[in-house]
Amino acid sequence: MESETHMMKSKPGRESKNMFASSKLLHHPWIRIVLISNLLTQTGIWIRNFAVLLYVVNKTGGDAFAVSMISVAEYAPMLVFALIGGVFADRWPPRRTLIWCDALAAVSIWIVLAAMKSGAWEAVFFPTLISAVLSQLSQPSGMRLFQERAAADLIQPAMSVFQTMFAVFMVLGPVLGTWVYQTFGIGVSMGLTGTVFLLSAAVLGWIPADFKAEGGGRRQGTSVFREMRDGIRYVTSNRVLGRLSLCFAAVGLGIGLISPLSVFIVTDKLGLPADHLKWLSIPYGAGEIAGGIAAFALAGRMAPQTLLMLGLIVNAAGIAVTGWSGMLWLTMLAQFVIALLQPAIFIGNQTLVMQHTEPEYIGRVSGIRTPLMTGAMLLMMSLSGVLAGRLPLGIIYSLAGLCLLIGLLIVLPLYRQRESALASRPE
Repeated sequence: MESETHMMKSKPGRESKNMFASSKLLHHPWIRIVLISNLLTQTGIWIRNFAVLLYVVNKTGGDAFAVSMISVAEYAPMLVFALIGGVFADRWPPRRTLIWCDALAAVSIWIVLAAMKSGAWEAVFFPTLISAVLSQLSQPSGMRLFQERAAADLIQPAMSVFQTMFAVFMVLGPVLGTWVYQTFGIGVSMGLTGTVFLLSAAVLGWIPADFKAEGGGRRQGTSVFREMRDGIRYVTSNRVLGRLSLCFAAVGLGIGLISPLSVFIVTDKLGLPADHLKWLSIPYGAGEIAGGIAAFALAGRMAPQTLLMLGLIVNAAGIAVTGWSGMLWLTMLAQFVIALLQPAIFIGNQTLVMQHTEPEYIGRVSGIRTPLMTGAMLLMMSLSGVLAGRLPLGIIYSLAGLCLLIGLLIVLPLYRQRESALASRPE
């Protein structure tokens, strides 16, 4: 760290430049448009998700299989279509792809709404499925748009803003979705969702067309499968991307292992009724929002490697404390600290990926990483119930923390590489 401090002192303009990167972001015209679009789509997603959930529960009398099919519709496309979507995100112009994805999501909702009016209530599952498929195109297209058009010093602040927005909706989204459904019913909820998606597509139309970005993405004479192989080869041959992808998978293993077990922390470790789970959700939600805001404030002054490793260390410790604690206040504090630094993991990882990926590969890189983390999460979620019946919760949560520490060891050479590079620069 001494070399980094020396560099900061020898270049007084660097600190002020980094300090104002976050404020520059909010004054960037088309980035503001993307933020408004994301605000609209997140609103629609949460209204739709809770409207579908509560509608299915009411229609089936709380049938567990029917409810589980909602999660299948949400997660299955991530495993099946992520890499294929990444290929087409690299082929197609990103601005146009984003607009079409939002427009098609809106149209699918209106079609499903018409089907439901004819009595086919099961069609309610399909908006989630179609939206999940389209997201495998829109997410990498959004990353490519930022990489092609945003200045390098705006990438990390942008990732911080998006993470903060997701954190806010993680807290307020369930409240909003539940209120809309209980007040207006499934018809209005779905109609509102479709309208919001159309508004998002219209807002994205204000992003100025870039001839190079809009015309140079398609590659002629190459097959989809060949481009998929090229993407896999690109990730495996890139030392930075390979390590970041393995770290992502390790984080997925840890998160998946403990995701279904929160209620047992309340009932078994703390000896409280299951409805006291809210006392863990409240500090976690507050920590996510505070962490996103803090990451945005520090985005221009803290290297993504530092953010990533700080998040991994603190989360590993917080998860272990949660598993062994028998005191409510300590468990709540651990949940707050976990959520406070969790955005740092995703912001640091994502920023490094965008910094070390060529624009023509960003979709495929995203398409490879998404199934890695999602698959790791689903694998451990399927095993966590079995392990909970055989091992103490403290051991299971310690294993989850160990997964994050393994992720830290995987990316540790990236931090050492950065320190070496800083030390070798001329003053």
